[in-house]
Amino acid sequence: MRRPNLTFDREAFVRESRPRLVKGLIAAAVGFFLITVLSGATLTLILAVIIGLALYVPAWDRVPFGKYVVTGTVIALAVLYPFYQPDMFEIPIFGSFPSVDTAVTMLIFIMMALGLNIVVGYAGLLDLGYVAFYAMGAYTAAWFASPHFSESIKSFHFGAVGVNESSGGIHVSIWIVLIVAAIFTAFIGVLIGLPTLRLRGDYLAIVTLGFGEIMPQIALNGDNLFNTGFNLTNGPQGINPIDPPGFGTTLENALGLPESYLAPGDNAFWLFDSSLELYFWTALGLVLFTAFCSMRLRDSRLGRAWIAIREDETAAAAMGVPLMRTKTWAYAAGAFFGGIAGAYYASFKSGTFPADFYFNISVFILCMVILGGMGNIWGVIVGGGFLADLNQEGLGNIGAWINERFSTGSAEWVEVFKEPIDVPLYQFGIFGVILVLVMLFKPEGLIPSSRRKAEFEEGVHDEPLVTK
Repeated sequence: MRRPNLTFDREAFVRESRPRLVKGLIAAAVGFFLITVLSGATLTLILAVIIGLALYVPAWDRVPFGKYVVTGTVIALAVLYPFYQPDMFEIPIFGSFPSVDTAVTMLIFIMMALGLNIVVGYAGLLDLGYVAFYAMGAYTAAWFASPHFSESIKSFHFGAVGVNESSGGIHVSIWIVLIVAAIFTAFIGVLIGLPTLRLRGDYLAIVTLGFGEIMPQIALNGDNLFNTGFNLTNGPQGINPIDPPGFGTTLENALGLPESYLAPGDNAFWLFDSSLELYFWTALGLVLFTAFCSMRLRDSRLGRAWIAIREDETAAAAMGVPLMRTKTWAYAAGAFFGGIAGAYYASFKSGTFPADFYFNISVFILCMVILGGMGNIWGVIVGGGFLADLNQEGLGNIGAWINERFSTGSAEWVEVFKEPIDVPLYQFGIFGVILVLVMLFKPEGLIPSSRRKAEFEEGVHDEPLVTK
């Protein structure tokens, strides 16, 4: 593990901060001018510019414990987001900042992108069936925290909150279900990986694509599994309702924690009573847990083995890296976090449905990793948040902006756009265009890891021994 810098190199600090100051001021001036002209200046815009410059300009890695300043500030801003979100400025074209509801979905997709980043970004294994792990986590929550099996199991309750004691089916605490989903999905990842990870490149991608296509079909036709009459997934109707998270009456009385996220209550020790805020903070905690584990895995012996396989599998095997075992660990780790994300998302939506697990979800999550920068945790977080926001609210806001100015604007534009444009209808085409542009102009991603950036900028080809 890298030790924190305990010395202050003033000359290096000034030398590295000066060019950042120039770039930061130029970018801040341009952005402030455009937003002010198009949307108007607000106090939150001024504060955002100041905070952005304070985080970007100083060379924090030259300051003792400086690397924790940026991370701590970003985490603090994320925790406080529900409080200042209603007062934030509007971004031109994209509209207002994401609502807390949308932010929960963004965090869940970021968590899945971080899990896939272990498989694709660290180990270099192209996985096109990651949606299978997401689905397994969601259905695990549906099996163990819903009335789905009420016909065969009259009533089994263990730590569940917000559920009537007489409700049929299995009702286990969501916190336990998250752990069960993570372990079960990791086991499924090992089962899928064992017969497939001997393959490489395109062949591995095709096989994982097959598993990704199998899962939604099982979910869609699982109400009569293999014509046995066993209802595993409830078919196209899905399984709902799924129990909410919560801490029960004991912890509510002792610590003021909410008994149930759907009915937080008015305990004197509990300051906030919005269920969306509770879901948001829990999702943020899961993302921080995933990011921390990803960082520790990256710097571990196993993480270095993954990177060695990604760079050159043959050379890694020659140096003693056990390929199958190392690859299987990558699949299990990625599936672990995908299962947690799927289970928590199912609880947040209070249901799970086959339409949530089609192949395009796997491609969507892979786009987050590629756009942000494979192998870089900050890059995956940025790429995942950006695409998830576009998918939830961003494209709708863009469509509203276009229609307001063109379809219902001046007469000549109305003649061209006779009907309002439904921008979300073209979402995957838009995502495809974004990927093409990224591959053409910044193939390493928006925030690449230092290793991949060096590969793209300096190349990995051998230098000739003899030069003319």
